[in-house]
Amino acid sequence: MVAAIVIILVVIILGALVGAGRMFKVVQQYEQGIIFRFGRVLPGTRGPGLTIIRPFGDRMQKVNMQIIAMAVPAQEGITRDNVSVRVDAVVYFRVVDPIKATINVQNYMFAISQQAQTSLRSIIGQSEMDQLLAERDSVNRELRRIIDEPTEGPWGIRVERVEIKDVSLPEGMKRSMSRQAEAERERRARIITADGEYQASKRLAAAANVMARDPAALQLRLLQTVVEVAAERNSTLVMPIPVELLRFFDKFTPTAPAGDKRSAADSESLADFGDVEQAEAEIEGGAPLEIPEVPPIPELPLQATNGKLAAAAVGPLPDAVARPNDDAADSGA
Repeated sequence: MVAAIVIILVVIILGALVGAGRMFKVVQQYEQGIIFRFGRVLPGTRGPGLTIIRPFGDRMQKVNMQIIAMAVPAQEGITRDNVSVRVDAVVYFRVVDPIKATINVQNYMFAISQQAQTSLRSIIGQSEMDQLLAERDSVNRELRRIIDEPTEGPWGIRVERVEIKDVSLPEGMKRSMSRQAEAERERRARIITADGEYQASKRLAAAANVMARDPAALQLRLLQTVVEVAAERNSTLVMPIPVELLRFFDKFTPTAPAGDKRSAADSESLADFGDVEQAEAEIEGGAPLEIPEVPPIPELPLQATNGKLAAAAVGPLPDAVARPNDDAADSGA
């Protein structure tokens, strides 16, 4: 009898413990609790903390209210400009109505994944390749709108953000885009170079105008260039002399009087013989020039072999002397 009472007490205690375990539920801070009483959902949700429910007939289901990041598998499609691409994305969403997310959708995680994939393929067909590559923000907003439209109202799930992670292009398209970018860079480089040449030519024209008005500026610039070259410790210095510099020196060279018609060659010949100014003064004063006496020319000895040539050179000879020579010449002939 005592043993039966003990067994009954143990069963009662165990039942109480089980009932107490079913009565007390703990809801985390990031969760919401839904109470099912005999299969029907009670209005309202249970917040975080300790919650007491009926041990028999009530069942609590907890719903996570955190933002969930779901990766969308890469989807292949053809853009509006007939380019084959492969795009993958990520979707950030959270549950805003736990009752709808639990009752209206069997598995809202799988439903959101399928909706994101179909919406991604749809946005690929509506967009161009340049929009997918350059206008990511507008594409993300449109993709979020397409995914969020059927989910927030009936499903109780709000899509917070959608981001396209990567856009894969065919290799041929990548090479074409590389050539296009290279050509564009080369065009910009040529334009910048031409613009620089144009600006430099305007500056040089202005500098030439200043130097033309004041030739001393050209000389100073030339001297500055010589100083810059000499600073490099070169053993040989090649210095070009511009024509403007010669004109500058010619401007300050004294000119001859208007009545003087002597040529530069005459001046150079007079400079070779001594004082040019003294010689010019003697010529202009009319003083006779002193001509030095010429010494007598010595007579040359007669060494001609031809008698006629010797006679012509010496002069006429006496007949007695000339006749024998003529006879000898005749006999020889």
